[in-house]
Amino acid sequence: MIRVRNLSMSIHGVPVLRELSFDIARGEVFGLVGESGSGKSMTALALMRLLPDGSTVTGSAKLGEVDLMTGSEARICAIRGSRIGMIFQEPMTALNPVQTIGDQVAETLVIHGRTGRAEALRAARARLDRVGLPAAEFPLSRFPHELSGGQRQRVCIAMAIALRPDLLIADEPTTALDVSTQAQILDLLKGLVEEERMGLMLITHDLAVVAGMADRLAVMQKGEVVEQGATEDLFRNMRHPYTRQLFEASGHRPAQTAQAAGSGLLEVDKAVRDYSRRGRGLIRPAAPFRAVNRVSFEIGRGESLGLVGESGCGKSTLTRAILGLEPLQGGTITLDGERIQAGRAMPAHMRRKMQIVFQDPYGSFNPRWKVGHLVAEPFHLSDRPVDIAARVADALREVGLAPEDAQKYIHEFSGGQRQRIAIARALIMRPELIVLDEAVSALDVRVRAQILDLLADLRAAHGLAYLFISHDLNVVRAITDRVLVMKAGEIVEQGATETVLAAPSHPYTQQLIAASPVIPAQWRDEGGQHGRPLV
Repeated sequence: MIRVRNLSMSIHGVPVLRELSFDIARGEVFGLVGESGSGKSMTALALMRLLPDGSTVTGSAKLGEVDLMTGSEARICAIRGSRIGMIFQEPMTALNPVQTIGDQVAETLVIHGRTGRAEALRAARARLDRVGLPAAEFPLSRFPHELSGGQRQRVCIAMAIALRPDLLIADEPTTALDVSTQAQILDLLKGLVEEERMGLMLITHDLAVVAGMADRLAVMQKGEVVEQGATEDLFRNMRHPYTRQLFEASGHRPAQTAQAAGSGLLEVDKAVRDYSRRGRGLIRPAAPFRAVNRVSFEIGRGESLGLVGESGCGKSTLTRAILGLEPLQGGTITLDGERIQAGRAMPAHMRRKMQIVFQDPYGSFNPRWKVGHLVAEPFHLSDRPVDIAARVADALREVGLAPEDAQKYIHEFSGGQRQRIAIARALIMRPELIVLDEAVSALDVRVRAQILDLLADLRAAHGLAYLFISHDLNVVRAITDRVLVMKAGEIVEQGATETVLAAPSHPYTQQLIAASPVIPAQWRDEGGQHGRPLV
């Protein structure tokens, strides 16, 4: 259906893609994997002819008999959305926040002149039903901010398949989703490929995802396809060293020195958080929604505790309460013996003991400040030390960066380097507890392995305690001593990480583990070193 031959691209003379050649057949799932910067997304944009200024392209990419690289802009515009659809990584930025989901799905049909507005809305309704958003719960009048991350991604899929394209490009469609939602989205995509007989190009850095989805697979490094073939054959043999490196990084577990948890540092006792809901009329007020229901646990000094669960289970609400940003309707939270007055300003001496690393470091930084200012930012909550420049330099060194990086801006760094800077900002206060909120979920596998090694080293060097919040069970297994499993505001299972993940007792934990993608154990090379399950 699509044939790419010797496709190369440079931007202002700098090579970005080099001699790419691959085919995608109708009804086939073609996986494209590699690290950030390897050229995966640029390959997709090249096929859509959405090229940046200064681009020079050679080679061919034919969709049927149409060469996408030489066709007129008018002809390519007729193909985009019609014969080629694309699902972007971040649905909230791909959707128009001031336009209803019905209008956004119908827009493709109207723009391509296939039907009038009334018929387009009826078709949009059918497509939303097909992707699991029924009319009773998800009317066309809903806006994107009223949906969860997985629901927004379903809207993006409905938009992409509105005109039944020949090729569907999915660029990291499940990166930020929890394992259950990820499994649902992947099942949906696979079902659409089988029913609609479209080709699917699945772009991801997660080898376990493509192992369960792709018929064929190509591995990209620095703009080149270094290895490709049938998925099972490629995993069994892994002829290229880079493919082996990616695989090893996928299952990487940092070396950690066994540490007995010290005395209690953070204690949560029967925490309750309720939210009011809109009532039905003046006489019948609605019962409050309970986001956190009598949750109790403790983190010892130097201990790493994991918190897992699906989106909406209450993890983030509980975390905000621990950080003193949410009030409680019941229970208590104490840090080093002092009670946190949730919803009130936390005293500086307590704030110094607990810091946080966010999921998106770029979004948590002021892009107008230099790195030195960003790393030193926590000091505005307490007295500024006289040796602040030295403290910044030490923090940067500890996370593997140079003191000179303090004079740069955040846009000058890669995603992994930005996360190191976020960790440096947390370290500079010399805390006892660091809360890591999905701190590695958006990173590719090799960078993620480096960050996990860094966290393990820092914990050993400083006796840090971690509250590690993640939907990735592989990461939780690699970095935590104990794990809590949260569902509908309650802790349904807890215990030693290896025990819980190897032999879960609660049905919900079993469901999470079953939803996590794995590379089949039988896909081994001759030496038996590859193919072990990643969960």
